[in-house]
Amino acid sequence: MRMKLFWLMVFFFIFLCHLATAEEEAKKVQLPEKVEATVPLPTMSPPEGNTTFLDGTTWCVAQSTVSQADLQNALDWACGLGMTDCSPIQNNGPCFEPDTLVSHASYAFNNYYQQNGNSEIACNFGGTAVLTRRNPSYGKCQYVMSGPPKSSGHTMQPSAWVWSRFILGLLLLFVCTKR
Repeated sequence: MRMKLFWLMVFFFIFLCHLATAEEEAKKVQLPEKVEATVPLPTMSPPEGNTTFLDGTTWCVAQSTVSQADLQNALDWACGLGMTDCSPIQNNGPCFEPDTLVSHASYAFNNYYQQNGNSEIACNFGGTAVLTRRNPSYGKCQYVMSGPPKSSGHTMQPSAWVWSRFILGLLLLFVCTKR
């Protein structure tokens, strides 16, 4: 009976090792990189799935060509339901001047964009906003900026390979102590 159990564990271990090897090989397969278009997009949108431009910094600002009513609605949403900190554009705030709807909306839109992952959808506001590579900060009014993704080190979960060896060790310990 012990021999059968031993061989069953060995077979199980080999099976787990095979799975782990297949998993590691699948991770090594690299998909071809997406080729970027050579024609710049007029809205300066980042490529699909990308959160920043190549230089690592983007801002979201209001378009001056949209209607004042649409811009005001978008600003109201950003400072209300969008939960953006709009205190710097309030009276006596560092970004209150110039006291224009475009300036205030730009600050609020950018705060929302930065707080929500710098994704293209976070800089839409019903078509009233656009992404830019030009820093809109001025004087004491400093706009929050995006940066390149930060690496927090190795955070991968233990692979099947590690688990298979752990389980084998436990099984061998069990078999050896039952003798």
